[in-house]
Amino acid sequence: MKIFGENVFNEAVMRERLPKTTYKSLTKTIEEGLPLDPGVAEIVANAMKDWAIEKGATHFTHWFQPLTGITAEKHDSFISPTKHGLVAMEFSGKELIQGEPDASSFPSGGLRATFEARGYTAWDCTSPAFLKEDAGTLTLCIPTAFYSYTGEALDKKTPLLRSMQTLSKQALRLLRLFGNTSTTRVTSTVGAEQEYFLVDKKLFDKRMDLMLTGRTLFGAMPPKGQELEDHYFGSLKTRVAAFMHELNMELWKLGVLAKTQHNEVAPGQFELAPIFGTTNIATDHNQLVMDSMKKVALRHDMVCLLHEKPFAGVNGSGKHNNWSMSTDDGHNLLDPGPTPHENFQFLTIICAVVKAVDDYAELLRVSAANPGNDHRLGANEAPPAIISIFLGDQLTDIFSQLQNGGLSRSLQGEKSASGVKTLPAFRKDSTDRNRTSPFAFTGNKFEFRMVASSQSISGPNVVLNLIIAEVLSQFADRLEQATDFDQTLQEILKETAKNHKRILFDGNGYSEEWVEEAAKRGLPNISSTVDAALVLMRQSTIDLYEKHKVLNRTELESRYEINLEQYSKQINIEALTMIDMAQHQIIPAAIKYSTQLANSIIAIKSASSAADVSVQEELLNALCSTLVSLKANLTTLEEDVQVANAMTNDAYEHGVYYRDVVFKAMEALRHDGDKLETIIDADIWPLPTYAQMLFML
Repeated sequence: MKIFGENVFNEAVMRERLPKTTYKSLTKTIEEGLPLDPGVAEIVANAMKDWAIEKGATHFTHWFQPLTGITAEKHDSFISPTKHGLVAMEFSGKELIQGEPDASSFPSGGLRATFEARGYTAWDCTSPAFLKEDAGTLTLCIPTAFYSYTGEALDKKTPLLRSMQTLSKQALRLLRLFGNTSTTRVTSTVGAEQEYFLVDKKLFDKRMDLMLTGRTLFGAMPPKGQELEDHYFGSLKTRVAAFMHELNMELWKLGVLAKTQHNEVAPGQFELAPIFGTTNIATDHNQLVMDSMKKVALRHDMVCLLHEKPFAGVNGSGKHNNWSMSTDDGHNLLDPGPTPHENFQFLTIICAVVKAVDDYAELLRVSAANPGNDHRLGANEAPPAIISIFLGDQLTDIFSQLQNGGLSRSLQGEKSASGVKTLPAFRKDSTDRNRTSPFAFTGNKFEFRMVASSQSISGPNVVLNLIIAEVLSQFADRLEQATDFDQTLQEILKETAKNHKRILFDGNGYSEEWVEEAAKRGLPNISSTVDAALVLMRQSTIDLYEKHKVLNRTELESRYEINLEQYSKQINIEALTMIDMAQHQIIPAAIKYSTQLANSIIAIKSASSAADVSVQEELLNALCSTLVSLKANLTTLEEDVQVANAMTNDAYEHGVYYRDVVFKAMEALRHDGDKLETIIDADIWPLPTYAQMLFML
């Protein structure tokens, strides 16, 4: 396909445009993780500039990922003044490798104050530069890391790159013990499936809650939702298909391996899945996917919603983070092979993953925590807030054998039995799938299904890289000191199978019985973002991050503050939006309709004293009593928000107040607002309904 990667300064372009020695030096830096030769930057910058200008670009930007969770960019033109009032198009090596945005204007959790503005962006040469199109103009985007004047990471990219380094280091230690001397680097790989909703822009523009918060704060359930299960994998509507086609074209130009697209479970919900790639590039690509979805949707008079729960009562959206590890010579370390019970390197790595997820389940839960995901996790659509692992029949059987001290078999898939002679026969997979599991082995990778749809995948993958690197280092420490390698390895595998079997669960993760069973097993169940944030401040967490040089104490403290601050700010915005909608849209509509009903009753009685107006009176009474309740709950919410805004408590107590007081007041107000929607005349009700938004595409 000619368009694929046409807007990417990729390996093929570099090979064509860079001198051979420069190309070799840069690729060596990328492939072996070596320091960048400063002399290379000047040559690369000139080639990159010429390529971008030939494509039509006039500006460049350092494209980075601050702690907002989205991307940021500041555009500079290539022009430089020359004599006689003319300009030349220039781009230096210094401009390529270093930028200086205002660090105090991004979330920093106290790392930067307003008077401490200096921050730096540094070129991440492991992720290719690309051209991004906006309103017909192209801008050269240079992926960068972002850190403060004092050296702390202020972004999502820096800790991700650090975690990839430590994972490679610890994985190589283990591979060497198994006799692998050829591999020089191990990288984590990710494929992030992205779920999203589409709504008609005309309807979106009439919903202040969607515009300001990304989710509906009021809205009664329609007569039809997802109960018929007819939307999932259904045929695409023409409008949606046109959107998806253009989205694919845009993503393919950017080198994003967009592969699969389909209707999701909820009406108005869809999914895009890419082919896996190196984690830092996959993270960049997922940001481009989300950005492109929003822009392309607008061209089709639709709006893309990435909130985890934009509509109450129907499925929300997440990301399925498919994680694995690969060597630089092309081997997937999570590929079990035909007889996994004989593949001890694979079993050691699987055991490391199981132990890591059990030991650091709460940290993994933190990585998927945000206010939107609090609405989703634990509902009948998404994994519960309890971390567990699904290994499938084959590996579960092997773990049972390990607990008993011996390995003798690997279960194999049977032949399919459709009962129809004309259908082709094939061998089934060795295990079923479990879509209710938050962390499931799916053949040669683990699928972390807890990740929130709107968040960067950087955070979850930092944690996965880090915790697995830590357990690999523990295993390597023991094996390197062992006098009998085989015996020590058997001890490690058996201990892991015995000590961490509590984390293995292959049943229905949505059931109440599992919640009770998980509690008996001692598995943590952190239901809210507020409580999840506390895990970041544990000494054990700080020790883990500092041991592997992924984040230091100060950087972790900043993340703790930012997570809680963003939670409180989000709930505050939602509460204020509800107050505004109730005061200026819902109450006036209720008064208007109640006046119509009252006038109707008076008019009918004056025309005929014997006329039965009980229906109108019943409606009027129900409307008025609900309106009184709504006004009381509105006053309570206003008072609660005032208290919250006046609080000077620490970030955690502030978050607890928003969760336990403000949010509960919001729920009470919503109950009354949704009830009024079912009473008031549709011609008077001021908000587009769920039926309109979910089915009018």
